[in-house]
Amino acid sequence: MSLSHRLILLGATGFGLGRMPVASGTFGTLGAIPLILLMPWMGRGGTAFFLVSLILFAVAIADKAAAIMGEKDPGSIVIDEIAGFCVTMALVPVGWVSIVLGFIAFRCFDILKPGPVKYFEQKFSGGAGIVLDDIMAGVLAALVLKFLYIWGLF
Repeated sequence: MSLSHRLILLGATGFGLGRMPVASGTFGTLGAIPLILLMPWMGRGGTAFFLVSLILFAVAIADKAAAIMGEKDPGSIVIDEIAGFCVTMALVPVGWVSIVLGFIAFRCFDILKPGPVKYFEQKFSGGAGIVLDDIMAGVLAALVLKFLYIWGLF
């Protein structure tokens, strides 16, 4: 396997977190925490730019990794969970309580795949199909977190 393929797979698997034998998506989601901890330092504009860049990167790398692996949506690709969890945390102050609540909300939406999440999973293919359902799960989880924050529940 070429070095470029290895680097693509390293990025797509969240530096190997996606290769965990069980709950690879859950472990992959944890890989977003270092990025989330940097988001407050970026400011609103910087965070928006970061999220757009991360989503575009995730779509491209997931597409290439799936092709290398010869699968439609390999479970070991977790860059989508990383991007989705970063989206989850974009609307509230970042702290350990919000990270834990955001993690739970994101994983619930990602696993249960309610309406809009399922739509994106079924409607798109390739890297977009791998990533966009997780972005929608992140948007829904972000709205839940924002609601909880506004109501003073954390």
